[in-house]
Amino acid sequence: MLNGFEKYPDFVTDLEDFEEPKMEKIQILWLPAGTNFPSLGSRSLSDVSDGDTPNIRMPIRMLSIDTPEVTARSDSGAAKVDAKFKELAGWIKEGKAPVKKVFADHILPKLEDTDAGTLQYQQGKEASAYHKKIIEERLTKLNGNKRNLFIRSPEQPFDGYGRLLAYVSPSYSAKELATMSRKERATFNLNMVESGWAAPFIIYPSIPGELDLPIFVEVSVDAMEQKKGQYQNPLSMPGYEYRMCEKLYDITKKLINGDSLSYAQQIGWRSRYCADMRDRKLLGPEEYMAIPEPYRLWIWPEDVQKSIATLNLVPAC
Repeated sequence: MLNGFEKYPDFVTDLEDFEEPKMEKIQILWLPAGTNFPSLGSRSLSDVSDGDTPNIRMPIRMLSIDTPEVTARSDSGAAKVDAKFKELAGWIKEGKAPVKKVFADHILPKLEDTDAGTLQYQQGKEASAYHKKIIEERLTKLNGNKRNLFIRSPEQPFDGYGRLLAYVSPSYSAKELATMSRKERATFNLNMVESGWAAPFIIYPSIPGELDLPIFVEVSVDAMEQKKGQYQNPLSMPGYEYRMCEKLYDITKKLINGDSLSYAQQIGWRSRYCADMRDRKLLGPEEYMAIPEPYRLWIWPEDVQKSIATLNLVPAC
C-alpha cells in the first residue's frame, strides 16, 4: 500500500523515492510589537462585513479625562472602601505607609474627613448618567435620526487593557462644521471636563493640539471655579488619586503583615511624573498637588527623558 499512490506507478515507484519538499532556512527574525486584548476576549461578534472583516464591539477609553470610579459596584462595596481608607489614614499618620510628607498632608483630609469610597462611587454614577445624557442629546438630529461617531486615536491607539484610546465626538458634515466654533463641535471628552464630572488627565504624548489645549484648560478652570460636578465637594478625589489610594492600601497592608517588598514594589502605588503646563516645571510622582489640577501634564517614567527634550521641561530641584 502506497498511501494512494499505487494508482500512479510511474509517479512513485518506491517510498524511498518520495521526498518531502524542504523549506529553505529564512534569515528574517522578527518579534512583532503589538497588544493583546484581554478585555475583548469575551466580547461577541456584531456582524460580518465580508470574508475578512468581522465586526465586534470594543471599549473606548476617552483620552485626557478621568471620571470618578464605580469599581465598588454597590453601596455596600463603597462602604467597605470607606473603612479601608479610614484604616489607610491611620497607617499614614503612624508612619507605616510608604509616602512622603507632602503627599500625606494632601491626602489625609480626603481620607479622614469624608467617606471617600461612598463619595467616589456616588460621583461615578453621576458622571456616567451625565455622559449618557450628553451623548443622547448631541447624537440626536433635529429630525430624530442619530448621528454617527467621529473617533480620533493617538499614535499608540490601545492601552494595556485592549481599549481604544480616543477623542470622541458627533460626526458632522463639512457644511455643518463650516458654521460651528471649536466649542460647538467639541468632543465628548471636553464635555465631560466642562461638566465637572471628569478631571483633566492629559498624559504625554497624547496631548490635545495647540488650538484645543487652551480650550481644555479653560473649561477645566471654569468647572472648578463654578464648583460643577465633583468640584461641589472640596474633598473629592479625581479618579487617578482614588486608584492610587487603593494601591497604597494594598501595599501598606502587606508591609504591616510582614511581607518583604522591594523599594520598587513599595512605591508601585504611584508611577507618573507631573509637569506644570504654565512654566514647564517637572515634579516628582508625589508632588503633583503643587500644580493646580487643570495644568497637570502627566508623564510615564519611561517617557520622562523624551518629554524633557521635546517639551523643554525643567526638572524641579
